[in-house]
Amino acid sequence: MTLHWLKELFVSFLNARHISRHFKRMMLFESFSRTDMSRAVPQGLGLKLIEAANAAPETLLQSLDTQIEGLTDTQADQIRARVGANEVGHEKPLPWWTHLWLAYRNPFNILLSILAGISVLTGDLVGGTIISFMVVFSTLLRFWQELKANKAADSLKALVSNTATVLRRSESDVSVPNFGLEQETNPNLKTGNRREIPLKALVPGDIILLSAGDMIPADCRLISAKDLFVSQSAMTGESLPVEKFAVQADTTKTNPLDLENIVFMGTNVISGSARALIITTGDQTYFGTLAKRVTATDRAPTSFQSGVNKVSWLLIRFMFVMAPIVLLLNGFTKGNWMEALLFALSVAVGLTPEMLPMIVTSTLAKGAMILSRQKVIVKRLDAIQNFGAMNVLCTDKTGTLTQDKIVLARHIDVWGKESDEVLGHAYLNSYYQTGLKNLLDIAVLEHAEVHRELNPVTNYRKIDEIPFDFTRRRMSVVVSEHNETHILITKGAVDEMLAVCTQAHHGDKIEPLTSEILTRVRQLAGDLNEDGLRVVAVAAKTLPLSNHAYGLADESELTLLGFIAFLDPPKDSTEPALRALAEHGVSVKVLTGDNALVTAKICRDVGLTMTGSKIVSGSDIEGMNDSELAQVVEEANIFARLTPAHKERIVRAIKTNGHVVGFMGDGINDAAALRAADIGISVDTAVDIAKEAADIILLEKNLMVLAQGVQEGRRTFANMLKYIKMTASSNFGNVFSVLIASAFLPFLPMLPLQILTQNMLYDISQTMIPFDNVDEEQIKKPQKWNPADIGRFMIYFGPISSIFDVITFFLMWYLFHANSVENQNLFQSGWFIEGLLTQTMIVHMIRTSKIPFIQSRAALPLMVMTGLIVAFGIFLPLGPLAGYFDFQPLPALYFILLPVIVLAYMALTQVMKGFYIRRYGWQ
Repeated sequence: MTLHWLKELFVSFLNARHISRHFKRMMLFESFSRTDMSRAVPQGLGLKLIEAANAAPETLLQSLDTQIEGLTDTQADQIRARVGANEVGHEKPLPWWTHLWLAYRNPFNILLSILAGISVLTGDLVGGTIISFMVVFSTLLRFWQELKANKAADSLKALVSNTATVLRRSESDVSVPNFGLEQETNPNLKTGNRREIPLKALVPGDIILLSAGDMIPADCRLISAKDLFVSQSAMTGESLPVEKFAVQADTTKTNPLDLENIVFMGTNVISGSARALIITTGDQTYFGTLAKRVTATDRAPTSFQSGVNKVSWLLIRFMFVMAPIVLLLNGFTKGNWMEALLFALSVAVGLTPEMLPMIVTSTLAKGAMILSRQKVIVKRLDAIQNFGAMNVLCTDKTGTLTQDKIVLARHIDVWGKESDEVLGHAYLNSYYQTGLKNLLDIAVLEHAEVHRELNPVTNYRKIDEIPFDFTRRRMSVVVSEHNETHILITKGAVDEMLAVCTQAHHGDKIEPLTSEILTRVRQLAGDLNEDGLRVVAVAAKTLPLSNHAYGLADESELTLLGFIAFLDPPKDSTEPALRALAEHGVSVKVLTGDNALVTAKICRDVGLTMTGSKIVSGSDIEGMNDSELAQVVEEANIFARLTPAHKERIVRAIKTNGHVVGFMGDGINDAAALRAADIGISVDTAVDIAKEAADIILLEKNLMVLAQGVQEGRRTFANMLKYIKMTASSNFGNVFSVLIASAFLPFLPMLPLQILTQNMLYDISQTMIPFDNVDEEQIKKPQKWNPADIGRFMIYFGPISSIFDVITFFLMWYLFHANSVENQNLFQSGWFIEGLLTQTMIVHMIRTSKIPFIQSRAALPLMVMTGLIVAFGIFLPLGPLAGYFDFQPLPALYFILLPVIVLAYMALTQVMKGFYIRRYGWQ
């Protein structure tokens, strides 16, 4: 049965085969602010891009030793050998030996390695082998689990379209020095010259072809472009796409992000097509320099790492103090210093919780196995405990609290009443426009019932279109209904629309747009904005049939019909998830780059009540020093209009206040905050730099998954703490018993081999702790490492076992007459069994704050394992191996008194536990 559970542990958490199929395509990262970007990128790179933007195409091609048809394969190979692959540095995995060292490096593993070496040198080959096995097993377990998780995370890249269309010419191709749009149909550019190659194979000088949906694979200069719109939100924070051209109109611009003919790695093409010349690749791109900036600094120790190190050093210091005392006491009282040295070394090994690395790693690995079934990839095992310790979660709004999908929420007339006429005109405008269809147009066109009612294919015909531009912030279409009249339908930003409207539609009447009505209209739009809605005005006018081309002058004297209003609605799972997090002691803080009104509306809808005096903006944070910010982050829970630097600073301020902080993000603008947090959480659709910085990757961007992760993290921590408390208190008591026995006995209270055997059996009994149950009360609140609490626990519970050890000493000395060197084996056998039973049974007492076996039972694997060890420990001094270990059979009376001693020990421990809980509580 036990072997079955061990097999399940190894097979399940080492197998991540089902994870990768959930991965979809990669989304672009969100914004680094324009200011942050300018500061982050070296001046030399900016100048290089500006020079490329202003240079003549012929000059630029010549400087990169390329031609308009592209490079040859030989040229590309030579350039790649010189500049390297088109990869950003953070994507390169750690060498396996570095990863293995990081898995090994902790205080206990190093100490145990030293003790194993000393054991071998002093002739204790068995002890050295056992200790070495513990170290090797825990190290390889951690290494393998993290390796499998990282491979699962890397499978994201394999499922993303990772090729680019590049032009490669043969050595015999002739250069065609033509840089206009007509180049697209030049017969010299044969279809065979177009190839799909991996992004990492691109080099400076390559000519690539771009079309809608393509990710731009490097920093490029446009050679030709047709209706090219590019999303640069990753670089500038602007949600609307920008139009790019082949010619730089303003040669005085000094900010590379403003260049009209430069496109950047990591941005993507929304619409149109282009031919581009690659200027820089890999780490030399704008994105590459940002990635280096984010990953250049080492990560600060997390809550788990700091806590386990403190506890480790507490126990190590205890061992370093007590082992020399045992050596000196036995050396002076017995006179045999070599025997005393071996005994002290055995005590040191017994005092060292050598199973701690293995128990911690196994428990974390089991947690990773469970979380993987809930579509969570654990990249760093330590993060599971941080999940449990987390008491503050910082998260973005879009896609986490909301669906990350724009929907049409309202369509109303000028007086605020629902209007199908407004929706119908808006639908015709979105349906017939041929320019860039943004998310708002898509939301309107999703109303299929309007399409059926209007039947635009039969009833309407498009006459003309006045495209959108970012100056007018509106666009118009002209349609004809049954060839009777022309209807110009315009939609756009409220202020820009009101500037061209002179009338308003009121029921069946048309009224002048007076100052009173204008005030009312602005108030209506303002109210919609207050509700977190994005408002677009809709207007129209009827025109006689005409053959003239419509233009901007026709957008005048319009009749305002009403408004359409949009919203990114909250997820259905958000409110119960926030409630579950709150019930488990986790407060949620929203950190977003969106505006305060929209953020406040969404937070109200999901039941997140604003704390503090107001929503804190990025501009507010700019004016605060660290102490002021530390106070604000304690009071406020909604932060808006933030840059990446603001997010990182907020996370660090919360950590400084003593909280364990989780941060959930998916963009390069989140990477710094992800690394600053105790636990970084990202999603499968995040940009690579965010996934690299994260500890946890969610296959669903869902707060409910986080709530489940918090509970699993606390179960994991509770099981680790059981072993540490049990080991610390048990070892503390054993030291007292050894000191007492060493001071008064003429022989060793237990032989070194017996101590090591007892310690090994005790350790084996605890291997099932990762499978143990945890009381619901223990996962209701955050749990943190507290060395002071562990030290106090040692002092209260350790001496209890010493009391019953001393009782056993008296029984063996006076009742069973094991009071001479000749009878020392009898004495040692008696203490071996009693010590093993009390040590083994203590886990059932301290695993719960309740009454063990009655109010709370251990999991079956743990009960079976402790039962087997108890039975084997009793059998060993009585069986055929007794002589090998210098044991001696015990009289029947001993086994009558043994249950009394063990039950009395358990009863006194339960009484002490009640006193301890009333005074200090129970973690």
